[in-house]
Amino acid sequence: MPIAEITVIMAVAVVALMMVGVPLVFVTGGVAVITMLFTFGPAGLPLIASRIYSFVDNYVLVSVPMFVIMASVLERAGVARDLYDAMHLWSGRIRGGVLLQTLFAAVVMAAMTGIVGGEIVLLGLVALPQMLRLGYDRRLAIGTICAGGTLGTMVPPSLVLIIYGLTAQAPIGELFLAAVPPALLLAGSYLAYILVRIRLDPTLAPHEQVAELPLRAKLAGLKPLALPLAVAAAVLGSIYGGIASVSEAAAVGAVGAFACAAVRGRLDLALVIESCRDTMRTCGMIIWLTFGATAFIGVYGLIGGTRFVKEVMLDLPLSPLGVVLVMMLIILALGMVMDWIGICFLTMPIFVPIVHDLGFDTVWFGVLFCLSVQTAYLSPPFGPSTFFLKSVAPPDVSLQEIFRAVLPFIGLQILVLAALVFYPPLALFVLGR
Repeated sequence: MPIAEITVIMAVAVVALMMVGVPLVFVTGGVAVITMLFTFGPAGLPLIASRIYSFVDNYVLVSVPMFVIMASVLERAGVARDLYDAMHLWSGRIRGGVLLQTLFAAVVMAAMTGIVGGEIVLLGLVALPQMLRLGYDRRLAIGTICAGGTLGTMVPPSLVLIIYGLTAQAPIGELFLAAVPPALLLAGSYLAYILVRIRLDPTLAPHEQVAELPLRAKLAGLKPLALPLAVAAAVLGSIYGGIASVSEAAAVGAVGAFACAAVRGRLDLALVIESCRDTMRTCGMIIWLTFGATAFIGVYGLIGGTRFVKEVMLDLPLSPLGVVLVMMLIILALGMVMDWIGICFLTMPIFVPIVHDLGFDTVWFGVLFCLSVQTAYLSPPFGPSTFFLKSVAPPDVSLQEIFRAVLPFIGLQILVLAALVFYPPLALFVLGR
């Protein structure tokens, strides 16, 4: 059977099975096994196992549970809530101060934890009720929380960057460095948008009457954050400085997180059990999705599918940059209906070789992928960030209102994505490229 027909059949099978509610891991794994049986027979099945083993037998993969447990421990130790309270001491008298402190807290939390769901849930519990009580514009408050929380996909240590690096065999340390400027640009664009909206319409953010505190009191409010911030700085600094590998730095971060919890008097058996349970749940999902997607791509590549897609993409009547834009559109479209892990494992083994043949930097493309994932976190109908916030928002905040609130921030993400597409040095200048 021609490879074009097999491609169509496999694509239709994946879409149909997902539409009837079959989990993605069983969709990709099942289609892979059936395709292998029809093309090579039972003798080809060991090739699937070999393909899966070669991927999971990667030392860098150890960093994933270490970063996850670091984030879970810091979150359960109350670090994020203390960070938010400290920001309130510094921005309380500024018009729109609660919005600004929410955004700043999201950036710092992303550097310390990098777990999008946890950030949004916490900000939804702490910041949203306060902003609604003070009379802040509902949509601006909701959009700021959702968009700020998704910065965890870009700010290192980001699981998205780690998984992309493993899939694309790109240096994770360079990915971390290259992601910082676009992440700061994105956070800056959110900040500028909020300030402009407030300047044009001051009623969006009523001025909160807060007593001015002396500098000593403000600095004292930062004291509980000294150790967690030191741990985050040590993790990222050791990676950027070439002192430790990503896996080694992740282990240091995990130990540091437990030390923070102990110093704060929060380290107990319940915290350890819940943090380990969160870590096992997250890593189990990643590993099973890895099994299915790696099998799918392995079988598809074995029958010549990767080469077929590559030829089709390169034969498009477009410039090399146009081909990259087509890839971004595909990722954005998949992001509306699929989790980022599945998108990464299914598309990157095909897209990255094409990007390389076109002469583009795979680190730059990885940052593009993370930006696209961040947009997918907000995009309906899937939009995980919107569902995270809905789960803790007041009952009168509808899902439709949340989707409308994030639209301006999606526009800002697309603008930053376009800037990075057309000007790669925006990310690569930190690498000297």
